[in-house]
Amino acid sequence: MPVRPAPAHPAPTGRRAARRDPVVTGLGLVTPAGPDTASTWAGVRAGLPTAAPDPALAGLSVSLSCRVPPLDHPMLRRRGTVRLDPVDRFGLVAADQALARAGLDPAGWDGSRVAVVTSGAAGGTQTLDQAQARIAGQGPAFVSPYFLTGHLINMVCANIALRYGVTGPALATSTACAAGTTALGIARDLLATGQCDLALVVGAEAAVNRLYVTGFTQLGALSGTASRPFDTARDGFVIAEGAGALVLERPEHAAARGARPLARLIGYAATTDAHHLVAPDPEGRGAERAVRAALADADTAPGDIGHVNAHGTATRLNDVVEGAVLRRVLPHRPPVTSAKGALGHTLGAAGVIEAALTVLALTERTVPPTAGLTDPDPGIDLDVVTGAPRPCAGPVAVSTSFGFGGHNAVAVLAGA
Repeated sequence: MPVRPAPAHPAPTGRRAARRDPVVTGLGLVTPAGPDTASTWAGVRAGLPTAAPDPALAGLSVSLSCRVPPLDHPMLRRRGTVRLDPVDRFGLVAADQALARAGLDPAGWDGSRVAVVTSGAAGGTQTLDQAQARIAGQGPAFVSPYFLTGHLINMVCANIALRYGVTGPALATSTACAAGTTALGIARDLLATGQCDLALVVGAEAAVNRLYVTGFTQLGALSGTASRPFDTARDGFVIAEGAGALVLERPEHAAARGARPLARLIGYAATTDAHHLVAPDPEGRGAERAVRAALADADTAPGDIGHVNAHGTATRLNDVVEGAVLRRVLPHRPPVTSAKGALGHTLGAAGVIEAALTVLALTERTVPPTAGLTDPDPGIDLDVVTGAPRPCAGPVAVSTSFGFGGHNAVAVLAGA
């Protein structure tokens, strides 16, 4: 049965006149391709896969992962930082990079006018592993009193607020693999309603452990060989860790301090499938509504989209569904890329990491290739960039994120 296109969502009358779109003034990245923005972008731009056998997963049916290389950053040498869970360390380093790129000194800002919005799915898994081992092997008395502050999912947010003296809104989002893009939308709304002048959005994840890998393996979601988004031979994603950070500001705030914007967040939308806890709606109806609504929110025609940073998980069903959605909504076939071929799937951090990569693509007018893709699936029929980078086809891009639970979130970004 043919799939009927979801109805378009017209932009609200006067939306542009009523709202100033936030600008991106800083970004930071900590990924398996490198401990900073430059090395990450170089690896993604070169289409270099980072998946490798993981000794910590030895003996499992899937033992492949994408790990962040050792970090050596001044932030990690500060008092109270050494014992933090890796997820907190990743988030702090990415945040520090983003603030530096934005030219912001937290020592001189009004913390009540700053917001922090973080995203993640698992919290501090290393801290959880250690606590479980101690309670099983030595007893409750040997569990650290800092267990909860190391494990709870809001602690990346709390640590960032504490380090930088942020006393405005501080929120942690968890909508599975859509969480990073959800965080961008929440930050956009905090700025639009005047609750802050700038927002630090950070996605961080460190869920490469035996239990999570086993769980995803039992669902048939993981590959034991490679991440191959949109490839005929794709057989699942490779689990990864890392963090991304973006500084969003009201445009007048950025202008008043002489900041140079990198890009603008011009549209956002979120929907829910209400179909299944882990499988996407096979017709992609919720995902399509999210893409169309984000374009309407941006007051942007589908034909204006110059490229898509796709969710592109390399799972059999997700890539088919996403491909069908993009063909229906964007029939002009803009270039499509997926960073997960190079970086693996960073779960709740992916949306922020991929939004940061989209900003870099817009600023450098270059769409990176999709690593791992050698034999495009003809049934998906997208113009997926392979082999080498390609010039952007236009100054507006879409970044899509879809997560377990049926969560769909889409951001539209434009060059500054």
